[in-house]
Amino acid sequence: MALDASNGFVAAGAVADLAGEGALPIFDVERVQLQFPIAADFVAAQVANNVLVLALSNGRILRIDLNRPEDIDDIDLPKKPAEVGVIRRMLLDPTASHLIVCTSLAENYYLHSQTRQLRPLARLRGVHIESIAWNPALPTASTREILIGTSDGNIYEGYIETSTEFYRREDKYLKLLQKYPDGPITGLWVDALPGRADMRRVLVSTQSTLFHLVGKVGRGHDGSGSIYSKLFESEQPVIHELPRSAAAAAAAASALVVSPDVQGASRFPGDIMPDRAFAWLSSHGVYHGKLLVNPVGSELGAKVFSEAKLLPRSQLAGSETAGRRRAATDYIDAIALTQWHVVSLVGDQVVAANRLTSSVVYDQVILKQGQKAIGLCVDIQKNTFWLFTSQEIFEIVVRDEDRHIWKIMLQMQQFDAALQYAHTPAERDAVATASGDYLVGKGLYLEAAGVYGKSRKQFEEVALTFIDNNQPDALRKYLLAKLGTYKKSSVMQRVMIASWLVEVFMAKLNSLDDTIITGAELSETLNPTQTKEQLDTVRAEYQDFVNKHKSNLDKKTVYDVISSHGREEELLFYANAVNDYNFVLSYWVQRERWAEALSVLKRQTDAEVFYRYSSVLMTHAATELVEVLMRQANLKPRNLIPALLEYDRNFKGSLSQNQAIRYLQYVVNQLSSVDSAIHNTLVSIYASHPSKDESALLAYLESQGDEPRFDPDFALRLCIQNHRVLSCAHIYTSMGQYVQAVDLALSHDQVDLAAIIADRPMSNPPLRKKLWLAVAKKVISQSNGIKTAIEFLKRCDLLKIEDLIPFFPDFVVIDDFKEEICAALEDYSRNIDGLRREMDESSQTAANIKVDIAALDHRYAIVEPGEKCYVCTLPLLSRQFFVFPCQHAFHSDCLGRKVLEQAGPAKSKRIKECQVQITKGLVSGAKRDAMIAELDSLVASACILCSEYAIRRINEPFVKDEEDKSEWAL
Repeated sequence: MALDASNGFVAAGAVADLAGEGALPIFDVERVQLQFPIAADFVAAQVANNVLVLALSNGRILRIDLNRPEDIDDIDLPKKPAEVGVIRRMLLDPTASHLIVCTSLAENYYLHSQTRQLRPLARLRGVHIESIAWNPALPTASTREILIGTSDGNIYEGYIETSTEFYRREDKYLKLLQKYPDGPITGLWVDALPGRADMRRVLVSTQSTLFHLVGKVGRGHDGSGSIYSKLFESEQPVIHELPRSAAAAAAAASALVVSPDVQGASRFPGDIMPDRAFAWLSSHGVYHGKLLVNPVGSELGAKVFSEAKLLPRSQLAGSETAGRRRAATDYIDAIALTQWHVVSLVGDQVVAANRLTSSVVYDQVILKQGQKAIGLCVDIQKNTFWLFTSQEIFEIVVRDEDRHIWKIMLQMQQFDAALQYAHTPAERDAVATASGDYLVGKGLYLEAAGVYGKSRKQFEEVALTFIDNNQPDALRKYLLAKLGTYKKSSVMQRVMIASWLVEVFMAKLNSLDDTIITGAELSETLNPTQTKEQLDTVRAEYQDFVNKHKSNLDKKTVYDVISSHGREEELLFYANAVNDYNFVLSYWVQRERWAEALSVLKRQTDAEVFYRYSSVLMTHAATELVEVLMRQANLKPRNLIPALLEYDRNFKGSLSQNQAIRYLQYVVNQLSSVDSAIHNTLVSIYASHPSKDESALLAYLESQGDEPRFDPDFALRLCIQNHRVLSCAHIYTSMGQYVQAVDLALSHDQVDLAAIIADRPMSNPPLRKKLWLAVAKKVISQSNGIKTAIEFLKRCDLLKIEDLIPFFPDFVVIDDFKEEICAALEDYSRNIDGLRREMDESSQTAANIKVDIAALDHRYAIVEPGEKCYVCTLPLLSRQFFVFPCQHAFHSDCLGRKVLEQAGPAKSKRIKECQVQITKGLVSGAKRDAMIAELDSLVASACILCSEYAIRRINEPFVKDEEDKSEWAL
């Protein structure tokens, strides 16, 4: 058997709700078509968590999962109805895990969702249960602590859990908490207050009284004891009691219901989650309100009841409806709460009224003539609503229940709530417009500006409203809000509003500055101190606006607007925000504010900015600029040369203070620049400095080594032009032009320098002697004493006295340098003796060589019997052979073949020619003997195993491809 709602019955003539004509009604009632036979009438029904539980008059209980309606649990009472009575009531927790079944004879049973066996509740035998408040934690393994209301006005606390042990009771304990004398407990509700785990709120309803209790509960553990005793003993309830007559109380139904869980709760921020509602059905009607959670304390109940209101019974049950067939009665049979409506069962009709307006939005006859409903149930977790009769099941379908709540909230001037429940842009716009108009009417222009910014009300109308009422702050707030609503594609609108905002900000800042300067009060509520604070606030707001909307601002327009107001700080902030550093630098440079300009320059990475402003900054803040330049790795120092030269042209200090030299040295030494322009610039600054000290220039030239990066010709011209003798001499020397270097030194009477240069070409003695001769000529010509000149010239080991004599004047007598002449003659004598000894040693060596050559004719070698040729390994004495001093011996033909393999082309060719002529007898006599001797000398000139022949064979493998390699295997 299964449930099928596809052919459900929709009640005709549904009352239109606030949507107007053509819109689907909020409520419809659909009859669920049962696809299984019913053996008996329904006597009770409950729905929770998409689980439907039906109790039949024959004592059976059907448990149906609406997600799988084909699966039905058919459960029987443990005893026959005649013994325990028919099922009178069923109570199902919101999770559908726990079911309490009550019979007419006060027998109570417990059924867990994981079992199919009803277990009797022994402690509750004889108790007529009317209502249960389930644990707010919604446990599933056990009920935990629950409150049980009975027909005799008692409230018990119980703890029920399923058990498979035969002797173990399901109800762990049962404790009487309170007894109310005015009739049965028709409703119970318990919830936990947010943020207070130990606080509970309890609602208790009877026929004529509603109680509200708030307080702390005890700390029970797994059913070890009561937790609600402390609450009921220590707290006094807040009571809402209706005047009643005995007849009215007895005849009227009473019930306490709460609204289901909020659907789509994710769209509500945590701090504005809608409160759950409650409704109490009594003889006077439906008393309903919000289950507020603040303040936490005894005053909460008073606040809840003070905000609650009564929906009169006459408004729900007294109106006449076409086709009404129910019996005349003034009482409501049952109620249910949706999120925003009270659904009532009045006889054969379902009536729905809006909780906020109390207006009836649905009033329709549903039941047939003579039918009686047995229950109106709500699935709190799944937000579904059900109506049961003894034979039929109806589902009350709710469609977009909150579709017009925003209109109601708007009429009630609850604008924040109205905006929360507005679904479409048009609805939100209507709320914003109405809210803004309301605030303007109250004179709350600033608040209205924020609201208008989210609406679609005519821009001009809103702007003129603020302008006409002299509300620049509200106008600024409105423009800021409006700017955020335009899409990026609305470029013109965004630019115009942003530009207007710049003007508004400047006017406001000027007004505040004027107020501070004059010392007058801005208004009746602001003193000068507060004005300064407001100035800082507005300036921060302006800066935030620029950072956020700089892409919407036209640069030229903004510069013109801010400049017209003379707002220097704001102008520079905008320029920095849009990265217009050229403007900022130009601004500070024009005002000769070098520190501020350098501060901006430090934050730059664009090399062009440095090149553009380096000249002026180098002139006025050279030291600081060089510090900045040395921290920039992306610069091309070549592009800074004009600025460095301009700085050097006007610089009057020492070289150590010259910042151009400092930067160029950093580029050369730290960055290892090889750019000749950089080096030439450095040489130029060194050479052109008015100081006569060449040490810095000379140190730089010496550091360049043999491969200088500067242009030697250019450097030489500069040094000659500026009379840098030492530097010129160094450059000449580095270029190998020693003669020019010595001549330059001598022309400036720098004899010591010329002597040093003359000693440089150590690898070229003739040149060195020539240079020293030039030095000698200069020294002798300038010397006052011959001996002094000769002592100086002794520094060179190449000059002799005879080389110097031509340079001496004609009137010089030999006595002045006879000692040098005698020393020279003694040197010549010693050289002659040495040559004589060398000649005698050469003669003796020649005689010894002749003796050795004569002894070669008598040299011999001993060949042992059986000795083999080192090439063919055959006996050596079998044919002609050669024996070498190294004792290696070869057959003459074997040796000749090996020599041919390794000899060069020319030698091989000559060996072959000799062999052919000798073997063919082409020569005879003395020629033949000479050719044989030549052949022997060619073949046997060296041993092939010891001489250079062996060295040439170093790349040959030990084992050749054609040989057997197995002999070499390990």
